[in-house]
Amino acid sequence: MHKIGWRTAASLVVANMVGTGVFTSVGFQLGVVQNTWAICLLWGLGGVLALAGAFTFAELGTHYPDQNGGDYVFISRGLHPWLGYCSAWASLVGGFAAPVAIAGKAMEAYLGPFGPGNFRWLTVGLIVFIGVMHSLTLRHSSRFQNATTLLKLGFVAALLAVGFGVAPAATNALSWGTAGLRPVFTSGFVVSLLYVTYAYTGWNAAAYIVAEIREPRRNLPVALLLGTGVVTVLYVALQVVFLRFASAGQLRGQTDVAVIAFANRFGPAAGRWISAGIAVQLVATMSSYVWVGARVTSRMAADFPLWRFFGHLNAHRIPVRAVWLQVGLTLLLLFSGTLEQVLVCAAFVLQLMGTLAVASLLRTPRRPDDFPSPGRPYVQWAYIVFSVGVLGFIISSRTVESLVGLGVVLAGGATYWIKPPTFRESPASEGSDET
Repeated sequence: MHKIGWRTAASLVVANMVGTGVFTSVGFQLGVVQNTWAICLLWGLGGVLALAGAFTFAELGTHYPDQNGGDYVFISRGLHPWLGYCSAWASLVGGFAAPVAIAGKAMEAYLGPFGPGNFRWLTVGLIVFIGVMHSLTLRHSSRFQNATTLLKLGFVAALLAVGFGVAPAATNALSWGTAGLRPVFTSGFVVSLLYVTYAYTGWNAAAYIVAEIREPRRNLPVALLLGTGVVTVLYVALQVVFLRFASAGQLRGQTDVAVIAFANRFGPAAGRWISAGIAVQLVATMSSYVWVGARVTSRMAADFPLWRFFGHLNAHRIPVRAVWLQVGLTLLLLFSGTLEQVLVCAAFVLQLMGTLAVASLLRTPRRPDDFPSPGRPYVQWAYIVFSVGVLGFIISSRTVESLVGLGVVLAGGATYWIKPPTFRESPASEGSDET
C-alpha cells in the first residue's frame, strides 16, 4: 500500500490551518490592540498554543501508529468509547462538512469582484472534483493536496515578498512603541486571543491519517510540528504586512483586511487580484478537510455496525463511501440557509472534544517508541485550562447555540447503544505494506 511521507503530511497541516482567518482577523483586533508588538504577540501566542496541541497529538499519534481517526481514537481509547463516538458524531457535520461549505461560500464572495455571475455551480463542481480526487488512490490524494498547498504557499510567499520588499503606505497602522503594550493585560486582549486560536485550527490534521503515513513515529511529529511552526511564522509576518499597507482607521472593524491593505497601497486592481488569490488558496483547505474527515467516519464505521456501510474500502484501501458522505453533507449545507448557525452550534462541542483529546494523553501510558511530548503533563494541563476558558467564553456569549449543539451531539450519542461497538484495527492498516 502506498503511504505518504512527512512533506505531504505537513502540507495537509498547512492547508488545514491557513484558510480565511489570517486574512480577516486583524481588523477586529485593532479595535482593542493598536500596538504592533502586541499584535505580533497575539499571533505568536496562538502559535504557541497550537504547538502545545501538536506536541500532544504527536505523542498520541505515535502511540496509535496504525490507527486513523485522530480525536475519535484518542478519546475512545484514553477516556471512554462513548465520548469518542460523540466526538466522531460532532466532527461529521460541524468539524469537516461545515468548514468545507463555509470555505466554498467564502470563495464565492472573494470571486465577486470578477463579475455579477453566480459562482455557486463553480463551487459545487470544485467540491465534487475534490471528492473524485480523494476517491481514487492515496497517491492521487497526496499529489492533489501537495499541488494545491504549493499554490497556497506560493500566494502567501508573494504577499510577503511584496509586503516587505515595497515601502509601506505613507499612512499606515504600524506602531512599534512599547508604551502601547498596556492592552496586553486587558480582557480585550484575551478575547482577541480566543479568536486567534480559531485561525490556528487544523494543527492536528496529520494525526487523523496516521495509518497512511510512512514511518509515523518519525514522520508524524515532523509534520505536525513543522507545519504548525511554519504557519505561525507566516501568520505573524502577514499581520505586519497588512499593517504596513493601510492605516488603523481603514482596517479597524473590517473583514477584508488583506484586500483593503493591498488596494490601498497599489490600487483597486491589486485588491481584486488579492481577492482572487484568497479564493484559489481555499482549494487546498477544502481538499484537506475532505481527506481527513472521511478517515474519521471510516474509522468509526470499522467499530460500529450501525455505520459499517461507510467503512467500505475500494481496491486501493480508500474509504470512498465516507468521502462521498462528506461531499453530500457539504453540498447540503452549501445550499442551506443555516450554515453559519450550524458552525456556531458546533463551536462549543468541537472545542470540548478537542480538550478531551488533549486530556486523553494524561490517561495514556507512554511507551518507549512514543514521541515524548515535552513538558508532559504540565503542557497538557495548561492547554486544558486555557481551553476551559474558551469554553466558558463560548457558552456565555452563545448560550443557546452552545446548548443546542451539545444537545444534538448527545442525541446522536444515544445511537451508540443501538448496536454495540466491535473494536477492530484501522481499515487503512489491515493487510497494508509500505511502498
